[in-house]
Amino acid sequence: MKDAFGAPQSLLILGGTSEIGLATARRLIARRTRTVWLAGRPSPALDSAAAELRGRGAYVRTVDFDALDTEAHETGLGKIFAEGDIDMVLLAFGIPGDQERDEEEPLSAVRVAQTNYTGAVSAGLVCAGALQAQGHGSLVVLSSVAGERARRADFIYGSSKAGLDAFAQGLGDALYGTGVHVMVVRPGLVRPTDAPAGSGAAAAEAPLATIPFTRTPLVTTPDAVADAIVTGLRRRSETVWVPGALRAVMSALRHVPRPLFRRLPV
Repeated sequence: MKDAFGAPQSLLILGGTSEIGLATARRLIARRTRTVWLAGRPSPALDSAAAELRGRGAYVRTVDFDALDTEAHETGLGKIFAEGDIDMVLLAFGIPGDQERDEEEPLSAVRVAQTNYTGAVSAGLVCAGALQAQGHGSLVVLSSVAGERARRADFIYGSSKAGLDAFAQGLGDALYGTGVHVMVVRPGLVRPTDAPAGSGAAAAEAPLATIPFTRTPLVTTPDAVADAIVTGLRRRSETVWVPGALRAVMSALRHVPRPLFRRLPV
């Protein structure tokens, strides 16, 4: 169960090597989260992430999880919930794809859609059902500002995030009043932790733009997104933008006529 300040005692991260997921886990462990499940494909990176979190005092377990193997989700994730209540699930997996290649190779585009959307729908529904059965918990879904409006530069990735965003909003409405809280997080361009400011290095979570945004305050970091998640969790927010200024920016861009939008450097 969450403590009096809304901090979960147990956390499941789907996408166990996600920089945002791990940054969130570090903050929650500092706030008394004691059990962490890292779900992902077996890899040295997953083992290393688990070891690092154990060093912070948490009881950490890893579990095999493949977003594309949807037939295994109910059984695999069900085993985790069978071992005890999970207070928070962070759906943090996703791939950015390669827009140019994906346009030339439709099967590559399908993989982006299946990972970011159908895989997330499957895992999200399984976790939502388990949370509802236990009568409490939060499901935090990493969406992206790229899903707010289709752009020439990344419409395949953006369309997958748009679908995920709509799904998560609807799921939140479906679970309203059940004790389960769904929060959608929409980061801008996430600069990896080890990338220098202005480098333009893009992370998997949100390849928003290529040039102008990398030099503006609208670029964010995994640590900033994690801070926003922890704050949103405490407030039981339904939607979180990171940075917060993106809400106003996207509200304006959403209404720009398409002929003009095509000319914008976004």
